[in-house]
Amino acid sequence: MDAAQLFKSDPNPNIPDFGPGDTVRVNFRIREGDRERIQAFQGVVIRRHNGKGPAASFTVRRISAGIGIERIFPICSPLIESLEVTRRGSVRRAKLYYLRGLQGRAARIKEKTVPRRPRNQPRSEA
Repeated sequence: MDAAQLFKSDPNPNIPDFGPGDTVRVNFRIREGDRERIQAFQGVVIRRHNGKGPAASFTVRRISAGIGIERIFPICSPLIESLEVTRRGSVRRAKLYYLRGLQGRAARIKEKTVPRRPRNQPRSEA
């Protein structure tokens, strides 16, 4: 039995389209006792897991004080306040586990380029 059949969930409207290699800032709601606060976690998406259903999740990796930190977020979680894509990455793999063995300049990801319009062609009025 699939999780989508057991658990009907609406996709979180605060999450835009993103993929592996993108640098994202995830604002996650955390409860500490009776208080609630929002914690931002910024890093590179190294994988998306289980497609687009309710069991889908994604892993974000960042380097803090020379130590790699990875955090897994469920996509359909109501605890995700917002997700902002700060940089689009151009990668050839769906799972970027090779970044775990790299650091510094070796772990850089090329930025995805947006196609330019030709000079002699007018802009489309929309």
